[in-house]
Amino acid sequence: MKTKKEAVSDLLKKNFMGLTIIEISRLLKISRNTVAVALAELKGEKVITIRPIGKAKLHYWRGFK
Repeated sequence: MKTKKEAVSDLLKKNFMGLTIIEISRLLKISRNTVAVALAELKGEKVITIRPIGKAKLHYWRGFK
């Protein structure tokens, strides 16, 4: 069984256009808070890039932006 962090990273690798926290949450059927924690860990590991667009933030796997 994959961890939530692995599931989020796999999803970001497949979606090169970038995803918001809400989109990730809906696709994986997990809470937004859980997604936010996983994204914070991935950001700390410097494997994702975040681009703010208005109020939303798009999350990309590093190298896709």
